[in-house]
Amino acid sequence: MRWITHLEGGPKRVNHAAVSVGHKIYSFGGYCTGENSREYTSMDVHVLNTTTFRWTKHPVSDLPYFENDDILPYKRYGHTAVVYGDKIYIWGGRNDRASCAVLFCFDTVWHCWTAPAVTGNIPLARDGHTACVWNHCMYIFGGYEEASDAFARTVFYLDLRKMHWRYVCTTGSEPSVRDFHTTVCIKNKIYLFGGRGTTYVMDSFTNIVETYSNVLWCFDLNTYTWYRPLVVGDKPCGRRSHSAFVYNDKMYIFGGYNALQGKHFNDLYEYDPKQLRWTRIRASGEEPCERRRQACVLVGNRVFLFGGTSPLPNFCENGQDIEDRLIDHSDMLILDFAPTLRTLCMVAIRKYGLDDTVLPHNLKMDLKNMFSPNKISLIRPSSSAG
Repeated sequence: MRWITHLEGGPKRVNHAAVSVGHKIYSFGGYCTGENSREYTSMDVHVLNTTTFRWTKHPVSDLPYFENDDILPYKRYGHTAVVYGDKIYIWGGRNDRASCAVLFCFDTVWHCWTAPAVTGNIPLARDGHTACVWNHCMYIFGGYEEASDAFARTVFYLDLRKMHWRYVCTTGSEPSVRDFHTTVCIKNKIYLFGGRGTTYVMDSFTNIVETYSNVLWCFDLNTYTWYRPLVVGDKPCGRRSHSAFVYNDKMYIFGGYNALQGKHFNDLYEYDPKQLRWTRIRASGEEPCERRRQACVLVGNRVFLFGGTSPLPNFCENGQDIEDRLIDHSDMLILDFAPTLRTLCMVAIRKYGLDDTVLPHNLKMDLKNMFSPNKISLIRPSSSAG
């Protein structure tokens, strides 16, 4: 396992949502510090070719929102994206005015947006929730509900064949309320980790305090039962705005932020559901810097990590307002779980500055793509939680 390259110049996005379809990664929305997130503009879509490592901005990003607001999502953060067939479904999220409960569909064949009609018990608009697909259904959990002005711990699912929402009556000891957690689906179970919750502390006044739990939760999709596996090993500390992905039926989490500790993370952990064991992973190569609100997407044996936000260099987080001292990223790092000899040779050529003029043309092109920056960074801004 190795971090094989670090490329700058991609889309500068924070709290975006990204998924893969074939060899392409589609990244939706997000924001950039200083940007006006109160305006209703069309959600931007960026596409990464994971063969050439080149980013492009999709033309649908520039469609006029107010002329197409019945089928176009406005730009947002804290939303989710899932893949079903060759379509990508976007749900939830917010701008700085309001959150959204409309379902949007991006067709990767026809390259267009639609807003499918849905029926049933539609969840309240929210952001900071999670979504997983299992057995033709999209399951959502948690998030911050604007209408109730509270964090949630309810489960809903949308049948993607019938476009029908249902509330799920769960059993077992359920997780506490939270947002900006992660969930992944492995076989017939959803695994939940982290997030920001709240608790009440009684003194002369009633205070609401943020909480960050490192308890792993499991949701059995056959019985709709929550339970806490008896895990062992090197457990990660509680955090929010981290990333999670699945490789070979194991869950991995990266990065995130704990406000109580005033700390960003760049650690990588593996959870093995068969062994019920957490393991801290230390891959070789150049590691990402500490960050939160990034995206991590698996394609084949590689994880593509991009975007997010970090404290400014030499900034001491303890006791200071971290939200005012953040830097957004336009970079991308690639973690290869099974690097080939060809990949390792290209890494060595770059690392030791070896002469590549004698290489075949196709290999020189691959080498150039692997280490040449992209050129579409967005100098934009905004705000928000997460």
